[in-house]
Amino acid sequence: MSERTAEVVICGAGIAGISAAYHLTVNFGVRDVLLVDEGSPLSLTSDKSTECYRNWWPGPGSAMVELMNRSIDILEELAIGTGNGFNLNRRGYLFATADPDRAQVFRQTAEEAAELGAGPVRFHTGGSGEPTYHPAPPDGFEGQPTGADLITDPMMIREHFPYLSPETIAVVHPRRAGWFSAQQLGSLLLDRARQHGARLEQAHVSAVRKEGDRVAGVDLETSAGHRSVASRTFVIAAGPHLRTVGEMIGVDLPVFSEYHAKVAISDHLGVVPRDAPLLIWSDSQRLPWSAEEKESLAESDETRWLLDTFPQGVHARPEGPQGSPILLILWTYHTEAVEPVFPPPVDPEYPEIALRGLSTMIPGLRGYFGRLPKPTVDGGYYTKTQENRPLIGPLPVGGAYIIGALSGYGLMASPGAGELLARHIVGHELPSYASAFSLERYDDPEYQRLLKTWRTTGQL
Repeated sequence: MSERTAEVVICGAGIAGISAAYHLTVNFGVRDVLLVDEGSPLSLTSDKSTECYRNWWPGPGSAMVELMNRSIDILEELAIGTGNGFNLNRRGYLFATADPDRAQVFRQTAEEAAELGAGPVRFHTGGSGEPTYHPAPPDGFEGQPTGADLITDPMMIREHFPYLSPETIAVVHPRRAGWFSAQQLGSLLLDRARQHGARLEQAHVSAVRKEGDRVAGVDLETSAGHRSVASRTFVIAAGPHLRTVGEMIGVDLPVFSEYHAKVAISDHLGVVPRDAPLLIWSDSQRLPWSAEEKESLAESDETRWLLDTFPQGVHARPEGPQGSPILLILWTYHTEAVEPVFPPPVDPEYPEIALRGLSTMIPGLRGYFGRLPKPTVDGGYYTKTQENRPLIGPLPVGGAYIIGALSGYGLMASPGAGELLARHIVGHELPSYASAFSLERYDDPEYQRLLKTWRTTGQL
């Protein structure tokens, strides 16, 4: 078995591992970083994302908002430096409701987000002397407001979002949010990391070797055979495989996985404007079946569940340039923990369910009932902790680190998470939010008490 060396070995070349390699090499001068992945970079779960970002996160505490603000700062710096080479926009997220109680929740959530550092709330009720609502441009990100606009004026909602259900009584529009091209961002970070000394190898990490209580190296299986790499720093950035790789060093990581799918259809009727923000319906609902369909579904145990109440959170956005007809729709109504398998299973009913759910928010989509455009379905695993906060930092084995449990927000969080991990590894000063993402937080009795009263995880 041939012996090589690396200053840092990163297991996983998704967006988290690539971001860590980028910060280590480009910003902290580590010149011998080895990225190891069985597949191509960004191909396991990073390319299954909706590619969105937001600094709109709940507490307790401001750690998630601070991490996301830092991550978005990095995204904007990279976009400015590359002529916006990965198409970063600031269209925002638009949460909508037809429920008066939910409208009050919107206000409370917006005020909480402002207190945590997401930016000010602007209220639009139709009264005089209120701030002007500025719609988000379809492209670019500079010169846009932060915070959120809470609109409860019916005329203003109809003016700016005429495609929403006429039953909509309130929308809240977080503004430091939007989306970008994941592949282009990932390629940019990887190219720059390689220019500064990072190496990428397609291989399987079969073992992590230790000397005493410290990492000593890794064993790899490649198409050319077995190989050993000596290294005293090992990073687990393995996405859905976090637990498996953690077991290699004797660490039981407190994570689990959920499967989340998305469907792409051709909106050839032009129901959703191409300049729309990310659209989220915040109310639970029953799917809009006809009387005949309900009768048919009720006849079978296998389909009766389609008549049940579905959870809130169906969301969608336009995909591609202005001339593209593609609409992405996402709705996770099954949230049980599962063991990741690849390729993931595809539910043939998902496109119809997702479309019908979205039609409650956007009634014009009912024009596709019975003639659904040919859908494309893919998805990936959200690997997460119970409170849906990441694990970033050292592990209880010397020289071992983790960047993971990034759930469905890996793309938006990875620029900041990679920087935080790099600071841990090289021993630089840590930001105030670092301890909120350490594995050691679970050893704190106060944190354990907090977990029992955790209100919301910020999951869409």
